[in-house]
Amino acid sequence: MGCRRTDCLSRPLSNLFEKLGSTVGSYPFYFFVIPILITASLSGGFFFLKDREDNDLERQFTPKKGPSKATRAFVRENFPYNASMFSEKRLYDSGNFASLIAVSKNSNNILESPALEDIIRLNEKIQNITVNSKRLGFSQACAKANEKCVSNVILEILSYNETSRNSITYPEHRHGSSLVFLGSALGGVLTDANGNIQRAQALKLFYYLNNQESAAETSKLWLRGFKALLSDETDRKHIDVSYYTSKSKQEEIDSHTIDGFPLFLITYACAISFSVISCLRSDHVRNKIWVAVFGVLSSGLAVNSSFGLLLYIGVPFVITVANSPFLILGIGLNNMFIIVSDWQHTHVMDPVPKRMAHTYKEAVMSITITALTDVLKFSIGVMSDFPSVQSFCLYTAISIIFCYVYTITFFGAFVALNGRREASNRHWLTCMKIPSEKSIDQTQIYDFCCMGGNYDEQTGAEKKTVVSNFFKDYYGPFLMKPWVKCVVLIIYLAYLATSIFGCFHIRQGTELYDLAADKSHVTRFNIKERQYFYEYGPSVMVIVKDDMAYWDKSKRSQLQGCLEDFKELHFVDREFYTSWLDSYISYSQEKNLNIDDKNVFLSNLPPFFERYPFFKQDLNLSGDAVHASRFFIQIVNTTNASEEIEMLKVLKSVAGRCKVASLLFYHHEFIYFDQYDVVVKSTIKNVLVITAVMFVVSLLLIPHPVCSLMVTCSIGSVTAGVNGFMALWDISLDSISMIIFTVCIGFTVDFSAHVSYAFVSSEKPHPNNKAIDALSNLGYPIIQGALSTILGVSVLAMSEFYTFRTFFRIFLLVMLIGMVHGLVFMPVFLTASGCGTDKKKSRDKELKTTKL
Repeated sequence: MGCRRTDCLSRPLSNLFEKLGSTVGSYPFYFFVIPILITASLSGGFFFLKDREDNDLERQFTPKKGPSKATRAFVRENFPYNASMFSEKRLYDSGNFASLIAVSKNSNNILESPALEDIIRLNEKIQNITVNSKRLGFSQACAKANEKCVSNVILEILSYNETSRNSITYPEHRHGSSLVFLGSALGGVLTDANGNIQRAQALKLFYYLNNQESAAETSKLWLRGFKALLSDETDRKHIDVSYYTSKSKQEEIDSHTIDGFPLFLITYACAISFSVISCLRSDHVRNKIWVAVFGVLSSGLAVNSSFGLLLYIGVPFVITVANSPFLILGIGLNNMFIIVSDWQHTHVMDPVPKRMAHTYKEAVMSITITALTDVLKFSIGVMSDFPSVQSFCLYTAISIIFCYVYTITFFGAFVALNGRREASNRHWLTCMKIPSEKSIDQTQIYDFCCMGGNYDEQTGAEKKTVVSNFFKDYYGPFLMKPWVKCVVLIIYLAYLATSIFGCFHIRQGTELYDLAADKSHVTRFNIKERQYFYEYGPSVMVIVKDDMAYWDKSKRSQLQGCLEDFKELHFVDREFYTSWLDSYISYSQEKNLNIDDKNVFLSNLPPFFERYPFFKQDLNLSGDAVHASRFFIQIVNTTNASEEIEMLKVLKSVAGRCKVASLLFYHHEFIYFDQYDVVVKSTIKNVLVITAVMFVVSLLLIPHPVCSLMVTCSIGSVTAGVNGFMALWDISLDSISMIIFTVCIGFTVDFSAHVSYAFVSSEKPHPNNKAIDALSNLGYPIIQGALSTILGVSVLAMSEFYTFRTFFRIFLLVMLIGMVHGLVFMPVFLTASGCGTDKKKSRDKELKTTKL
């Protein structure tokens, strides 16, 4: 019969846990000490923490097989970097550089004195930076083109046009014999009808450094000096300066890897405080204060053991892993409250091993369901495309295993030891034997402070708390009223509609500076860059991947048509387009060359490159074949991550439409943009996999297939709610929120699974009574677990880091929505489904009651 109901594993596991509980109750000392010794030995792994830290932005926070990484490899192979002819747009990575943005205070024109004088003064200091008491001029570390340092041309233009700065045109200005693009140098620009600059709010300066390995140490020293100068520089009365270097993001993340640990300590203190308060009893024997303390301690031991073990064996420690302890604490608290609740339902006069056996039979089975699904879920996450997600899932999966094991050993052993104290009627603090009834010989203060041991003589169990009685006598019966069920159904439909609406409006993408602290120089710089320099974005390479006969007029025209399609895009400025082919065609017309002839085409390339040396870097020319070439388009008006996602989709579509050649597009920032395509797919995959795993596990462990299906459906319901309300709370779906969202999905099933299992296991005959019984037993533990976890993670709301704040927001949504599902929706739906109800037994029991 058991197998017909699909719970083939439920009964044997329940019997196994019953025997385990009896063993823990008989020999608690061993189960208490051994986890402490294991933790002490494994904690030594924290000595390797510094060596295991790995927060490399590209390696950890971008997809391992992102398409832009493959494109970069192609660019690196076909267009090798020429150190003597530096070109920013031709870099296949960010290179070595320093940059600053100067904004005029009081909204004055940055191009006029006294703001410009401050900028010139600051630039002179930067040109003569001193490192380690030695003068290290910019000329010694700079990137060069034509044997000259690549300088900030905007300063030369301003000096040259000192008397008539209103004659400078934007976004292009003719300086000498060449046109200079000023879109990346000036921000907040106001021009007249002729394009002449009237005023500008911000100015950006770049200092590019030699990117060769031989100059790496010099560049490193210079960047250090730049950072020190900009950090200490105070002589800026008229400009507000933000700075940034090519190492800033990495340095910022590396310096804050373990900043989450102090927050975890605060969380730990809050969790202990709340747990102790929620476990307070007026009865000085039945008081569970120390049980609460050691329940929280059990989670701490689990985190130490798991982290120590993985650090020992060399698993990378990424900043995302710092979120794991908060999750483990929530799981541990939830487990603790369920065990305490089941312990309180046992007969107080029974020996401790028997009480532990009964407790484990009911509680550990429920805990096993959620622990097993969580471990399987995070084990699947180890196969993620993001290495940071892999590390996080591995640390979390092992932590959950330790948390589960320590809950049924270390914590269970302390419950047994505490049970022995209760059995001998000893005070919770002094452990002295105290009377269970008032004595006429003692004062009222003595009776208040030194009396306990009472219990419910009708049930033989501990007296229920006020909250448990509230669920049994008031909330449960109220929720089971027919009209209340109708209201709950209407509320649920409204919730679902709102959630689905939000799901269609959730934004994708993250700003990479979200990994930095709010007040860091990285964040300040990037915010100003978005504010003042959004109009002109990166210069993107369009790459012809295959060999092509460029001398074939027909194919050449088709290729130019493909490139024209790129220039027609709304986020591309067709005026700022760099093409070696167009320049070569103009050159051939000037020289009266017939470049439709292969030999003429190839033989005249060398003199063309002598006149335009930068174009030589845009062809992979070998023998009589052009194996690859590249062109450049200027991106404009991409103001946020969502627009960047759309840009990538459109570029991919346009490149795919070209028939004459295989086209690629690349910019080094696209390495990070690749996450956008992966995040949604990974999130959907995670939800589907977790749902399938949860259904299989619940089918085997919950004694009714309909209830198993309802628990599984609750995952989709809570997932939709969290996604929808994420959108309403302005939380984007990105690699960070995906990690946190994946974490929190595990909690979506906890409350529903516990209530469903209690509902099915209840011996009450009628569905309404089953629901009331389940709420009576688990209502208070669910509230305790949810509120203690929310209180614990609430400290993250004050964090300076987007990662931790996002964790708090999503975690809060999950706990609140999950709690509402467990305490409101699931009981109503379970009674409507009638799952777990044996109609024959119910009828027989009703007849028996009527006869009596």
